[in-house]
Amino acid sequence: MRRAVYFPMGTLSYAMSISLDGYIEDLTGGIAFSEPDEEVHRFANQQTRETAAFLFGRGLYEVMEEFWTAPERADGPEVEAEFAREYAATPRIVFSDSLESVAPGCRLVRRADAIDEVVRLKKETDGDLAVGGAGLAASLLDLIDEFRPRVVPAFIGGGKPYFPLGADLRLRLVEQRAFRGGTVYLRYERIG
Repeated sequence: MRRAVYFPMGTLSYAMSISLDGYIEDLTGGIAFSEPDEEVHRFANQQTRETAAFLFGRGLYEVMEEFWTAPERADGPEVEAEFAREYAATPRIVFSDSLESVAPGCRLVRRADAIDEVVRLKKETDGDLAVGGAGLAASLLDLIDEFRPRVVPAFIGGGKPYFPLGADLRLRLVEQRAFRGGTVYLRYERIG
């Protein structure tokens, strides 16, 4: 009897909070409309625990790293302190041509190497590789296996879209969850 050989295969997912009209930032670049309540934050904490690595573009990396590794996060509300601990414990890969260095716990990859690096990571990783940032997600669109928007009950009328303009995707809804505050989590997998 032959034994089955197991090959790890990472899932590349794109998860961000978005407005009801599909934006991750408002017209001024703000994200205050998407601030999670405690229930949604706990859900994000669980997702972070299950993430093998974060893949960030420069902009989102700078926002996340500065905020979530700041010493005062440990003294804040427990739900935020928990996320800060999980965030710091998760490997972070930053795709940028303008940065010269990144913080401890992070690794810098040049944008020209992004596709090859993500293909390698998907082959070598058993778990979720979470893409953060609309620009990076757009450059990796053909490699993304799952789209996981958290739709916030806010209509903001414009800004930076979650999906790149002109994208043509066929998706299947595989999970959904509604939160008491009106946010809805949707998980779609790519068809074909």
